[in-house]
Amino acid sequence: MGKRKDRISTSGSTDSLGSNPFGGLDGSGLPQAPKVVSKPEVSPVKPEKKKSRGRIDVRREKAGRGGKTVTVLSGEGLNNQCPAVIEKIAKTLKGRFATGGVAKGKTVELQGDHREAVKVYLENEGYRVVFTGG
Repeated sequence: MGKRKDRISTSGSTDSLGSNPFGGLDGSGLPQAPKVVSKPEVSPVKPEKKKSRGRIDVRREKAGRGGKTVTVLSGEGLNNQCPAVIEKIAKTLKGRFATGGVAKGKTVELQGDHREAVKVYLENEGYRVVFTGG
């Protein structure tokens, strides 16, 4: 093997920033930048609160069900609805949480403890959710 002839010299100036590789370039051939137009300040708009569709009580029950946990929804938010709307809410919740359930009169029963998830869903739908019972 031969000696390498094209070595880079390490001796000389210790100023590593002394030479600018872009020093030969100037901005004379470049187009002018567009002028910045400032937008007028807009006062922040508060988002409108959704009108509450009523209060729904969400509770967990085990009594009379062979030790199985059931999430029960009731309250004025459901009392003011027609049976078709209550059925629709029950069907949506059953599909969303992949669980069984039924609409009985003015209440909705879901198999299992789904209180937290039901609260998030119903609040997004405009209901005021309150946990009651145990």
